[in-house]
Amino acid sequence: MTLENNIAHAMLKVGAVELNPIDLFTWASGIKSPIYCDTRLTISDPVARKEIAKGLALKIKEVFPETEVVAGTATAGIPHAAWVSDILELPMVYVRSKAKEHGRGNQIEGKIEAGQKVVVVEDIISTGGSSITAVEALRNAGCEVVGVVCVYTYNLPRAEAAFEEIGVKYVSLTNFDYLVEAAIETGTISEDQVPFLKGWHADLKAGKL
Repeated sequence: MTLENNIAHAMLKVGAVELNPIDLFTWASGIKSPIYCDTRLTISDPVARKEIAKGLALKIKEVFPETEVVAGTATAGIPHAAWVSDILELPMVYVRSKAKEHGRGNQIEGKIEAGQKVVVVEDIISTGGSSITAVEALRNAGCEVVGVVCVYTYNLPRAEAAFEEIGVKYVSLTNFDYLVEAAIETGTISEDQVPFLKGWHADLKAGKL
């Protein structure tokens, strides 16, 4: 079993992903979707969170070996960043969506220094907005953002274009295709439901939804 498939199985097992081609979920954007992801549920399962942490650490070592600091996005990326930084024995910070309006007015919490090479840890990447906000905050602090890692991505062209525009590479542990594959293997969905799921994903990527 590949890392991508293993993480997809772990997410399904703890209920962090729900696939329902019949009764669609409604996202905050209003999009009707046969999939709902809540990776926060993985932090409550010791086995799943360890698998994810090990996977993220492996990706960082393989793709961004120059990393000096691990930065989690607030709030969902924070626990994963903490476990990953512990595995890699690196400093950790986290980045708010905006600066605090009181106290020191920090947007980045933790000790960070200009010139440090930072990797951003995110839970889910759809359009990439929250990750890019974190990248910009770190760059404004004088850091060099070497890349972004996440648990799950929808592989949307919009996100890929956004990251390309700011010159940052991102990698993910798993994605929609692997989740569908794992769902078939576990009997979560049937083979005859796959065309609908694939068609919905194609429409999502094409911006038709």
